[in-house]
Amino acid sequence: MKYDFDRVIERRNTNSLKWNVGETELPMWVADMDFETAPSVKDAIQERAVHGIFGYTDIPDAWYQAYIDWWKNRHHFSIEKEWLIFCTGVVPAISSMVRKLTTPAEKVLIQTPVYNIFFNSILNNGRQVLESPLTRNGTAYQIDFTDLEQKLADPQTSLMILCNPHNPVGKIWDKETLARIGALCHKHHVTVISDEIHCDLTAPGCEYIPFASVSQECKNISVTCIAPTKAFNLAGLQTAAVVVPNPTLRHKVWRGLNTDEVAEPNVFAVEAPIAAFEHGADWLDALRFYIQENKDTAARYIKEHIPQAILVPSEATYLLWLDIGKLASSAEDAAKYIRENTGLYVSAGAQYGKSGETFLRINAACPRSVLLDGLERLKNGLASYQESLANNC
Repeated sequence: MKYDFDRVIERRNTNSLKWNVGETELPMWVADMDFETAPSVKDAIQERAVHGIFGYTDIPDAWYQAYIDWWKNRHHFSIEKEWLIFCTGVVPAISSMVRKLTTPAEKVLIQTPVYNIFFNSILNNGRQVLESPLTRNGTAYQIDFTDLEQKLADPQTSLMILCNPHNPVGKIWDKETLARIGALCHKHHVTVISDEIHCDLTAPGCEYIPFASVSQECKNISVTCIAPTKAFNLAGLQTAAVVVPNPTLRHKVWRGLNTDEVAEPNVFAVEAPIAAFEHGADWLDALRFYIQENKDTAARYIKEHIPQAILVPSEATYLLWLDIGKLASSAEDAAKYIRENTGLYVSAGAQYGKSGETFLRINAACPRSVLLDGLERLKNGLASYQESLANNC
């Protein structure tokens, strides 16, 4: 194997948010991989660090070109330089745009179950969360377009946050679906923030479609949030970008990001994306293959050892979305019990919306030996949890 994703790297005592847990605990919750970044990125950071002076940093043309070339070659979407704005992260950008593009008490629509921090970005800024729950047909998630349009038509709804691909269900939205969303938002004068941070973590053979690439309507009403941070495991470097084709909307977004002081890079926030996008494609493709093998391993294990749990098949992300409704009346209680009794730390699905109440979200971006350890703890924890429920009846 050209890249050793099986190697277990000690992350305790490195100020890691994910690994700041008990000595015997195994964290598989936050979307943070346990793999080293691509060699090209590591080399670029080390080379820059050797210089030894870390002053205020400009954004060079190479940063813009790296994004432009990657999206053109990888995702078949032509981005113009002036559409791109640097920001320190997708979440800071979303929060800034919620403040700049809406007024207090207006409604921001999200499609649940969805990334839990969307709720924070809306509520913490004095706006209302408006949920349009996805529907399930077996294990397949779809959009209820009747419900979506009804809520977009609410005169208090001024913004929609789209997750593309969708976290946590791992859905890649197709062109027809995205075009229909764009047409409805255009009809009802709703701006779209499309969070596409997981776009490079698709299953081998699968491609995501940028929302802004689908139609002129989608391009004109949208802000797209992109970054190398999920795919190349760079969240701690705080580097991202927004793409805003519409000049009027772009000016508002630019003003918001600069007012909130989230539009200036640190020295590594420039070097890392350039190295990732210019030289990291081979590493990323190997990573995607390894993650898919992890997902397949988890699917086989769950089918054999936890047959009452239902794993939702995913086309993107490295997250497992597991329905344990047949095993536990409360996934939140089960997750707490599993952590206390096995040390496995996973996310309870209720934080992603009411429709996630019977689910666990599990991070599978780790060496296979660690994944198997986690699955064993999950099996034992759920069995013990069921026994404890039976004994308390």
